[in-house]
Amino acid sequence: MLKRKLESEISKWKNDPNKMPLVVRGARQVGKTYLIEKFCSENYKYHYFIDFNERPGFKDVFSGNLDVKTLIKNLSLEIADFVIEKGETVIFLDEIQNCPNARTALKFMARSVDFDVIASGSLLGINYKEVESFPVGYTDQLEMHSLDFEEFCWANGLQEEGLGLVMDSFATRTPMSKSSHNRMLSLFREYIVVGGMPRVVQDFVLNHNFGNVLKMQRAILEDYKDDIAKYAKGNDKAKARSCFLSIPKQLVKDYKKFQYSVVEKGGTARKFGGSLMWLFDAGIINFCYNLTIPELPLEGNSKNNEFKVYMRDTGLLTAMLEDGSQANIIKGNLGIYKGAIYENIIADFFTKAGKKLYYFEKVNRLEVDFIIRDDNISIGIEVKSGDNTKAKSLNSLVEYWGVKKGIKLISGNVGVSGKIETLPLYMAMYL
Repeated sequence: MLKRKLESEISKWKNDPNKMPLVVRGARQVGKTYLIEKFCSENYKYHYFIDFNERPGFKDVFSGNLDVKTLIKNLSLEIADFVIEKGETVIFLDEIQNCPNARTALKFMARSVDFDVIASGSLLGINYKEVESFPVGYTDQLEMHSLDFEEFCWANGLQEEGLGLVMDSFATRTPMSKSSHNRMLSLFREYIVVGGMPRVVQDFVLNHNFGNVLKMQRAILEDYKDDIAKYAKGNDKAKARSCFLSIPKQLVKDYKKFQYSVVEKGGTARKFGGSLMWLFDAGIINFCYNLTIPELPLEGNSKNNEFKVYMRDTGLLTAMLEDGSQANIIKGNLGIYKGAIYENIIADFFTKAGKKLYYFEKVNRLEVDFIIRDDNISIGIEVKSGDNTKAKSLNSLVEYWGVKKGIKLISGNVGVSGKIETLPLYMAMYL
């Protein structure tokens, strides 16, 4: 059984006396249903699970009046031995995106103090226009991702003491021991290949079979394509699929700004912009925006029309590459993909830590992979797959653009040179 950080967040929600219905968002197969069902079973005396995919007939419960009394009456007709007991009853509405009226009903359920409500769905951002009265301000929200690197380490038997050594090294900027560093770097490269999809991680932990990993990942990718075919509207089906399949080609370019011409010759934002946003709303991709200047506030200085696109789960990105790529990654031999893969995994780290993604690039002059905010200053981040500690762009960023500090993430150990620090790639989880 995989340990997930989100369980403690759901527990905090349950114990909040002012809580409202909880909505857990996240892409397909990141473990939402399993985690919520487990939590409800362990923390409530009466727990009722309604899956709008498996039992579409439950949509009729929400087809009429949506006041709480009517909903309870309708639920009691559909669920045998339906019991409401304050603090002991929870209703879990799964795949709620398939019942827009149920999403509207969350607004009215928020007024009930007799039972708790948790809703979840994989494509909640897709069909929001179908919800007649969106329950803004009447729900609590949590975002669920695939396993982050720390959770992956837990799954692979690394104890808190081991991770404590990594955190201490990061905090004090002192090098890791050679054996500990090599162990963490090995786990990091495995995480790049395996990714964080729970079913994939669980199988890898049990069998350590990369062939199984690739097979399962490509099945998930096919599910994503099926979602595009099922949920995207009209012409967006083909366009969203084309954008999705172009991601590896986008990232392998030296100039990694997303280019619609890579999707289709002569492609434009007007034609493909909406389809790209569909992939973001479905939880499949992340945007990383270029900055006019690398200063705070980052959002205020970002360019909405200049961005890179990363896959939410790096394991799925590697599964989109040709056969043999997994072995090359584990060996540290990535060829033309090394920049793409390592940038994607660090983007993955930052996103799962709740950071929005930004970069800074002046064509033919300067390129810094990420700019993050920390301790109210902007920090430049460069990502390298090897031990290279040269930091030409970071030095220029600090010297000429007013950035206070630069960090180079490498496969080597901890080091400091003036305002430029070098950290092992795996320590990005603590930035």
